[in-house]
Amino acid sequence: MSKFLIDQTFESLRENDDKAFIAYIMAGDGGLDQLKDQILTLEDSGVSIVELGIPFSDPVADGPAIQNAGRRALDRYVTLEAVLKTLKEIKAEISIPVVIMSYANPILRLGREKFAAMAHDGGAAGVIVPDVPFEEEPEFGAPLAKYDIAMIRFITLTSSEERIREIADGAEGFIYAVTVNGTTGVRDDFGKSLYDHLDRVRQISDTPVCAGFGISTGAQAEALGTHSDGVIVGSKIVSLLHEGRTEEIKEIIPDKKHQKI
Repeated sequence: MSKFLIDQTFESLRENDDKAFIAYIMAGDGGLDQLKDQILTLEDSGVSIVELGIPFSDPVADGPAIQNAGRRALDRYVTLEAVLKTLKEIKAEISIPVVIMSYANPILRLGREKFAAMAHDGGAAGVIVPDVPFEEEPEFGAPLAKYDIAMIRFITLTSSEERIREIADGAEGFIYAVTVNGTTGVRDDFGKSLYDHLDRVRQISDTPVCAGFGISTGAQAEALGTHSDGVIVGSKIVSLLHEGRTEEIKEIIPDKKHQKI
C-alpha cells in the first residue's frame, strides 16, 4: 500500500457521490492477535480507511476512552515494532488503506528510517504524528516519502487562513480537520461555526478534508460529512470493540445505500 491507495479511495468515493468514513482503533487493545479480525470487521462494516493508533504512555491528544485502550495495550507489552510486524503478516488480507497514528517518541525510539521501512513493509498508506508541528514535519516525512507514504497534516479550529493555506499547500492523503479544542472523546453537538470552518478549509485545500474528534453517532457523521470529504470516529469505535458490541459500529456509518454523508 502507499499514499496512492488513499488517493484512489477518495477518487472512488467522489465518483459515487460518497464520503469517507475513517475508523480509529488502538493497536493491541485486546491483543495483537485480534488486530486482523478487528480491521476486517471494520472493513465489512463499510469503513473506508483504518487509522491505527500506537499505544503511548503520554497521549496528549487522547481522551479517556483512547487513553484506557492504550493502557490496556501497554499492559500487554505492545510496541510500535510489534504492531508493524503484525501488519506485515496480515496486510495481504486487508483491502482498505491503513494509516498509522503514533506520537513522535515511539518513532524516534525505533528510528525514523527503520520506522518508514517497516511501515512500508506493513502496507501503511499514511502516517499521523499529532505532536509534531508542521515546521518539523520533514524530520519524519522525508523517510516516509522514500516509500510514497503520506504524512497526514492537521488543521485546528484556531488555525488562521494563512496557516490553513500553508498546511494545505502540498498536503498528502487527506487533511485531518480537528473539530474541537481539546482532546478526543464523545461530544453532544457541533456549532455552525465549525461547519463554516470546514467549508473554508475545503475551499482552500485541493486535498480531501476529513473531520475528526468527538464524533460518535450516525447523525453527527452525516451532518459533518456534508461539510467535509469524510469523518473520523475514534473513541466510540474503540469502546464498542472493547465491549464486544461490533454490530453497533454499522449504526455510526450512514447507510450508503439510502443517504449520502
